[in-house]
Amino acid sequence: MNRAVVIVVLVLVAAVSSAATVLIVNSRESNKPALAEEQRAVRERFFGSSKELPPIRDGQEMRPRW
Repeated sequence: MNRAVVIVVLVLVAAVSSAATVLIVNSRESNKPALAEEQRAVRERFFGSSKELPPIRDGQEMRPRW
């Protein structure tokens, strides 16, 4: 066989195997919810609520703390 034919066959095999891997991984992950309800509750307890922060008054966050 010609060297170019061997290279083309190897590239095609690599492309098909990587496409199959992506399809298999994506099909397994689509069944899972983004976050379970208990994980969401733990995250909100740790990081605080998901509300926006209050506005900064008088530039107090801009002053150095020392």
